[in-house]
Amino acid sequence: MYPSIFVEVAVVDRAINDICILFKCSRHNLNVVPVVKGLVMGWIRFMEGEKKVYCITSVNAAFSIPVDIEAIKDVVSVAHYILVVEKETVFQRLANDKFCERNRCIVITQLAHDANLLRVPDIRWLGVFTSDFEEYCLPDCCLLRLSPEDRRKAEGILARCYLHREAPEWRSELEAMLQKGVKFEIEALSANSISFLSHEYIPQKIKQGMHL
Repeated sequence: MYPSIFVEVAVVDRAINDICILFKCSRHNLNVVPVVKGLVMGWIRFMEGEKKVYCITSVNAAFSIPVDIEAIKDVVSVAHYILVVEKETVFQRLANDKFCERNRCIVITQLAHDANLLRVPDIRWLGVFTSDFEEYCLPDCCLLRLSPEDRRKAEGILARCYLHREAPEWRSELEAMLQKGVKFEIEALSANSISFLSHEYIPQKIKQGMHL
């Protein structure tokens, strides 16, 4: 919500340490813990060698994705879709809000898979779009100026020929971002309410995507 204040991880670490000292507790008590592996939760069960991993019996609990995916077998799922999230903080928010309990789905962190395995025909990008900033009335404090590297990346994507043919809405959003010269992180959606992302934003995006 305040990227201009917390400009790097070191600033966040110092703030968390100060809070722990103030309340005489650990990071674990604050539910701020590092995640080193990919995570999965939701309506799925599978075997990892001889080990049973039954996410489906506790759909809001996080389970570690096995490092050796070839050891996974006997996969059973009744999910309607799979939601891939980039950040563990977003994953934790969805877990806390019991997203999988209210939506018959599977949620995994992006680190759980090789990017090549995510290149499937039916995958959809839900956001966030530049237009979402005004549509959801987010405060200006959530905005970050585009860096030269951000601009180079956006211009490089715009130069790809398929963007004009197959994803014109993406082209429009990137052009708008470059014109305005700003961006914002998905966590900024929490400025509306702590559970806005899981209760409103993602369900709305999924419904919109189903009609594309």
